[in-house]
Amino acid sequence: MSHPFDQAVALHPLGEHRYGGATSAAYANMVGPFGGVTAAAALQGVLDHPARLGDPVSLTVNFCAALNDGAYELTARPVRTNRSTQHWVLEIVQGGETVLTGTALTAVRRDTWGAQDDPAPRVLSPNALGKPNMAAPVEWVRRYDIRITDGAIPRVWDGAGEHSRTTLWVRDEPPRALDFASLAALCDVFFPRVWLRRATRVPAGTVSMTSYFHVGQAELAAVGEGWLVGRAESSVMRNGYFDQRGQLWSQAGALLATTHQVVYYKE
Repeated sequence: MSHPFDQAVALHPLGEHRYGGATSAAYANMVGPFGGVTAAAALQGVLDHPARLGDPVSLTVNFCAALNDGAYELTARPVRTNRSTQHWVLEIVQGGETVLTGTALTAVRRDTWGAQDDPAPRVLSPNALGKPNMAAPVEWVRRYDIRITDGAIPRVWDGAGEHSRTTLWVRDEPPRALDFASLAALCDVFFPRVWLRRATRVPAGTVSMTSYFHVGQAELAAVGEGWLVGRAESSVMRNGYFDQRGQLWSQAGALLATTHQVVYYKE
């Protein structure tokens, strides 16, 4: 039997640049599906496209409206192909209305000089932490083994938060070999920063998310079913919106992806 994640992002061709998909109860959120798995499904349309050039370098998705449970249609269309790069436009439509727009960049990576200035955080190992320790009030959280080392969801909602940084270990549950689609979803595993900073559980939802992928197929294959260490924090929360930036490293310390979100919150 295939992994729940593969079932959730599975697509079938409907015509040129068009795919059909459906939400999965295994990745249900408070309203509609987990945004990370929706972003991953949009990227899957690029990965499945017969004209794709290279591997994903960046993905931006804009959540225009809540995706309802059931079927949807995805368009993944290459709008410009150069010698080594390719630009994509994405759209998910459900019930005749657009619920997601997006763009993606794929490229053929070259072997060049490189450097990594952001080292992975030094934290206790997943084994030392023991069991998953993130509460699972919604179903999608159960699809991941999340072990928070610092910055957990507040146990007391008393308005006394002091910072917005969370560091954690994460991998698919059950374990699954990492690929670009699952990495795109993992970029969204961090709970809203406003909950930690404010210690008040206000309604919040991502409006736009961009993820940058810093590795190719070989580096992803080296990770396999291993753990990722992630860190997320916010710079500013004001007038109903806040930014949320995150990083994901392999257990060996390679920075795999960075992500930036704009998140809406209510008073």
